[in-house]
Amino acid sequence: MSVVTAMKDIEKDQPAASAKPKYKRVLLKMSGEALMGPKEFGLDPETVARIAQDVKDVVDMGVEVCIVVGAGNIFRGVSGASNGMDRTTADHMGMLGIVINALCMQNALENVGVKTRVQSAIQMDQVCEPYIRRKAMRHMEKGRVVIFAAGTGNPYFTSDTGAALRASEMNCDLLAKGTKVNGIYTADPHKDPTAQKYDQLGYMDILTKDLKVMDATAVSLARENKIPVMVFSIREPGNFAKVIKGDGEYTIVSDK
Repeated sequence: MSVVTAMKDIEKDQPAASAKPKYKRVLLKMSGEALMGPKEFGLDPETVARIAQDVKDVVDMGVEVCIVVGAGNIFRGVSGASNGMDRTTADHMGMLGIVINALCMQNALENVGVKTRVQSAIQMDQVCEPYIRRKAMRHMEKGRVVIFAAGTGNPYFTSDTGAALRASEMNCDLLAKGTKVNGIYTADPHKDPTAQKYDQLGYMDILTKDLKVMDATAVSLARENKIPVMVFSIREPGNFAKVIKGDGEYTIVSDK
């Protein structure tokens, strides 16, 4: 076999250029419910381990990753307030729920060999680092996954807003929102079989069409800082790596 023939064979075996990641630094936003798996509340170890492997696959592609997790599997501040609890107290309880989920994700990621750091907007030095922007960026540059906990550290802000804020501060190329469906639909596809999926939307479409994918503050932050938002299904194994390469099914929200 000639050298030229051998080189051609090697090129055939290599993935196409389109298979390379489209983004350098990504923030993954997951709801707390994503960690429940088949359970009705709490954490499902198998589901958490599978998501950790999905994140590892993306890190192994050379993408810098940071994560924000919600706390809907443990406690929702809005739900607590609707039941008569003081909203500020309820939101602080929700922030602590986010810390629990962040520590769970940290443990799962380190079990598959991914170096991590948890940074909390509420200082708790015995458990994790305080949120320091420059330190978080340095961690990611070194290949560590940074998990941002406790939301923004303030009541009346959702975890989606916290994700948009951290994505802006970290100069992320993408805010990837992992949900239970493979994109944004005209209605809930689990309830309405006639719901149509959007492939692409503008930021203002989310607001004018009243699509319940992110709150208005989060959408405004992403728009202001020109961060595209990708909505995809986190429930499908390996899907995170697929969408980061531009494959699979998702909806992209941007002004382009």
